[in-house]
Amino acid sequence: MPIRPFLNGQRFDDETLRVLGVAFELVCAALRIGLSDDDVKQAIANKIIELAKTGERNPDLVCERALKDIRQLASAGPATTQLDFD
Repeated sequence: MPIRPFLNGQRFDDETLRVLGVAFELVCAALRIGLSDDDVKQAIANKIIELAKTGERNPDLVCERALKDIRQLASAGPATTQLDFD
């Protein structure tokens, strides 16, 4: 599942796009989102983009950090489980 539809016009070099795409696919697979609503995918993409903007270029680490943040939000309670990372 490509991340490009969720970039909202943001531009990245080819290597960063590769990292974003791999990390996005890893997170989506780990969360088993499948055909989930695009809002869920957008929230995941936003988190991955945020992490990549810190300079991380290892898709495995971006994935791990995104999953950690998502799980912390989910365990914090129902008010924060909407995956609204902004």
